[in-house]
Amino acid sequence: MKPITKPLSLIGLLLTTPAFGAEDDKVVKLPEVVVSADFRPSTAEKTAVSLTEIDKETIESRGAQHLEEVLNLAPNVNLSSGASRGQFFQIRGMGATSQFSAPLNPSVGLVIDGVDFSRTGGAATLFDIDSIEILRGPQGTKFGTNGLAGTINMRSKAPTKEFSLRAESGLAEYNTRNFGVAVGGTLVEDKLLGRASIYSHKSDGYMTNDFLNRDNTQNQDELTFRGKLRLLASDDFTVDLGYTHLNIDNGYDAFTLDNSRNSLSDHPGQDKQLTNAFALNTNWQVSDAVIVQSNATYLKSDIVYSYDADWGYVGQFNPALGPYVGFERFDRHRENYSFELRALSDKAGRIFNDTTDWTVGLYFLDQDEKFKQNSDFGIFGATLRNGDYDTQNTSIYSQLDTHLTNKLTLTTGARIEYFKARYGDSDALKIGQNEGLFGGKIGLNYQANQDHFIYSTLSRGYKSGGVNNNAALPSNRLAFDTEYNVSLELGVKSSWFDKRLKTALAAFYTDRQKAQVENSIANGVQFLEFTGNASSATHQGLEASADWFVTDNLRLLGSLGLLDATFDKHSVNGVSYDGRQVAHAPKYTFNLGSEYYVNDVWTLRANVEGKDGFYFSDSNNSKSSAYAIVNANADYKHGHYKVRLWVRNLFDKDYATRGFFFGNNPANGYTEEKYVQFAEPRVAGVTVSYDY
Repeated sequence: MKPITKPLSLIGLLLTTPAFGAEDDKVVKLPEVVVSADFRPSTAEKTAVSLTEIDKETIESRGAQHLEEVLNLAPNVNLSSGASRGQFFQIRGMGATSQFSAPLNPSVGLVIDGVDFSRTGGAATLFDIDSIEILRGPQGTKFGTNGLAGTINMRSKAPTKEFSLRAESGLAEYNTRNFGVAVGGTLVEDKLLGRASIYSHKSDGYMTNDFLNRDNTQNQDELTFRGKLRLLASDDFTVDLGYTHLNIDNGYDAFTLDNSRNSLSDHPGQDKQLTNAFALNTNWQVSDAVIVQSNATYLKSDIVYSYDADWGYVGQFNPALGPYVGFERFDRHRENYSFELRALSDKAGRIFNDTTDWTVGLYFLDQDEKFKQNSDFGIFGATLRNGDYDTQNTSIYSQLDTHLTNKLTLTTGARIEYFKARYGDSDALKIGQNEGLFGGKIGLNYQANQDHFIYSTLSRGYKSGGVNNNAALPSNRLAFDTEYNVSLELGVKSSWFDKRLKTALAAFYTDRQKAQVENSIANGVQFLEFTGNASSATHQGLEASADWFVTDNLRLLGSLGLLDATFDKHSVNGVSYDGRQVAHAPKYTFNLGSEYYVNDVWTLRANVEGKDGFYFSDSNNSKSSAYAIVNANADYKHGHYKVRLWVRNLFDKDYATRGFFFGNNPANGYTEEKYVQFAEPRVAGVTVSYDY
């Protein structure tokens, strides 16, 4: 049989992390990082997109448990909480910031081991995750409607032939304790490889409930299991099966009337999910000319999201002030399945005089979400509703990579998608949507020499329309239209000083049409939440990063994002926001870090990261404050063992990840004011691990 030359060698690169200082000349060089941002794996330095890759060592160095704890490393990326964790993501100022009763319509894709988790950001736990790729800018050709702003792609460690074992245990402040183990290797010689991991993370959280005399009402209780099998069916055919199980039972008690970390809630909420996900992938070298790949996924999640709406207790206020008792609970049952079939050319299959690599594929995704809403606001009324939202996306796509010369490549890609949605609920509201969508890109890449790569890309992204299900809304607000954007990106990626320094610089300009904007109109202590279409918005900016081994022992890393994201025309309830920065779009983000390799056993790391203040909403002018936080860690390694001391937010800076502007305090007559949810305070811990 003929060996699989191209795909498996590239997949092998994806599964291997080169070691520092492994070159024959003993000179420390930065490794090439292989990413899967395009249809064909390539090194980050030769990929025509602005991206950030966060590796396993970086994740572990800060004791990170969830994506929210590493996301600040990426320029022009932000997140929103309003839950037990930050689980709504924004790239270049675009992305959802919350979800209540209406179905979520994300602008940022979240893919974990090939499964689409874009509507379930709480699933992004990090044990045994090998790499995180954050792709900025429209990714419509490959990822479709969820890639309007960009995509976050997470990959767990894959099975290898060699036996490997990792055991990890940690303790930290706030009664935080973790334990996990991962094991992998050959199950059947030359035929079957496997890997499995299980991890438990528990913490009391960072709120104190003074009324209930508890310090765990915002607790974290997260169990993650991952399993992978790789069948080497023949030299030409491989099959990969992946399984993910998540059992998350977190508390939600984050907001207070005095914007503190001391709650008075008598009925704290929950942020729970029980998820099972499967992915089946095949890779078949049909001939020297053609490779065929397939991907089938299934995802089932049961989610509970609830909270004490009044943030207080019965009897807290004089009845003459008109206090209310409020609680909201949303139960969601999500069931998704997808199938993708793709054909790619190998070297012998190039067309147009052996100059052009080609890719063609089809994709189908069905997402069904059944929900129950129980919103009781006491004297202000109650809402009981259940419903079903089912969507189907069917698309075909193609991409050509034409090598005009040995250095110059023209890339053209297109995706055509048919979107169908049906919504119905117990309020007799029925909404149907059917539409054709189109996205694509054209790019020109120039490999000046082995150290300098220049690219330009003009792309068109899209995001399907959706529904608002609040019966109090006027009929013209019950659905919103598709959003399109056109983005121009210019970038250069370089290596300097014999690959000891790597830099990347990207400039972008994005024109959004019918921009989907989350609006909220205060209606007493409740909100009228709905998504509408602003006329247009312009997002432009820069992203820069550097990674430099200054000496064999000292490494410096940094990134900077600059963002000007403003509405050209947008108004809510008669108030104009023309020319204002969009919500959750800080004008700058930054990260500056260092690593010092003292000797073979000690490593010291520190970084400072932060961002400008940003508006919490596109419907009012309440803002967060700018902030900078410091993280640090020290590693001691002895044989197979490693002891890591780490601290996040070293100087205990208070900063907000979610905010609202409305009246919820009877003591001041329900005057509208800003309320915020704080990110984690200073947290220090120790992690002990064993690797074999």
